[in-house]
Amino acid sequence: MNTRHTSLIMLPQVASLALFCAALVAGCGGKDQGDAKSGGAAQASQATDAGELTGAGSTFAFPLYSRWAADYKAQTGTKVNYQSIGSGGGIRQLSEMTVDFGATDGPMSDEELSKAKGGPILHVPTALGGVVLTYNLPEVKAPIKLTADLIADIFRGRITRWDDARLSAINPGAALPARDIIVVHRSEGSGTTFVFTEYLNATVPAWANAVGKGKDVKWPVGLGGKGNEGVTGQIKQTPGSIGYVELAYANQNKLPAALVMNASGHFVAPSVASITAAAAGVAEKLSANSDYRISIVNAPGAEAYPVASFTWILMYRTPADTAKGRKLAAFVRWGLSTGQGVEPSLDYAPLPDLIAKRLLQRMDSLPQGH
Repeated sequence: MNTRHTSLIMLPQVASLALFCAALVAGCGGKDQGDAKSGGAAQASQATDAGELTGAGSTFAFPLYSRWAADYKAQTGTKVNYQSIGSGGGIRQLSEMTVDFGATDGPMSDEELSKAKGGPILHVPTALGGVVLTYNLPEVKAPIKLTADLIADIFRGRITRWDDARLSAINPGAALPARDIIVVHRSEGSGTTFVFTEYLNATVPAWANAVGKGKDVKWPVGLGGKGNEGVTGQIKQTPGSIGYVELAYANQNKLPAALVMNASGHFVAPSVASITAAAAGVAEKLSANSDYRISIVNAPGAEAYPVASFTWILMYRTPADTAKGRKLAAFVRWGLSTGQGVEPSLDYAPLPDLIAKRLLQRMDSLPQGH
């Protein structure tokens, strides 16, 4: 069942929310933007001035990019209209050149890159975020604990009750209720889904064989929610439910987040610190010419949260519009420098310094249009 919801996340800055209200309404309207080819972005571009940058994609990164856009407009006067439509929709709209930039939490595949109309696409990491297991169990006060095997069996429909013996065994004293489990997942192509299923694919062979990983998978059970906003809404209104969302959506909506066992055997809460720990050592291992399509799920380290990922801005290496290309490069450079400072307040982890430095050097070397 696919259910449409308006956004429930309460951003810390009222100005940021007001600035993007119109864009969010457009992104969550009557059509499924995850399946849209180009209409939504084309209509949006007609309603904006020629100097405005338009982007679309990740709902995972929407709280960050809306804050960046508000701050950037205040500092430079440049408007950035970002539509929160899901990573799959953002990839399609960039590939068809109906937006100036896309955004995703699951890197584009080689096949997707080959279909882009505007030539080579750059993946520019902008932040690190965590995908959390959140749930609606008001009678359970302490955060529940989950392992990869248990998560996989819940989302495959193999564990259907909260008082299942396997759940109770790792949550002693939690008094899990005698209640059915209602699974909630994304209904459209989603980078959040990619991160979540990539984690299960890497850790649970039965999941890899039966479901696999991707921005959109064939879910064995559950209800669909549109965007991180929609999944959050479903969970808030459905007792007994469980789903996966970006950390900011759980925190801003005061929903609990499960502790997840990491590769070192520790149960870890999602936080800026534990997400940062998941990226520890990544920078040193990357070559200077990396394309940055890298995974950090199930990272080693006692403090590392296991369901963590980069989120990326997608942009053409050689933009068709010289002026727009320069504006976009300036915005991305700002995000890789000044913009990093706001990330912890929004529950994202800033990029490692070495990665940010290398990305800034790459942005400075870009050609500026045809």
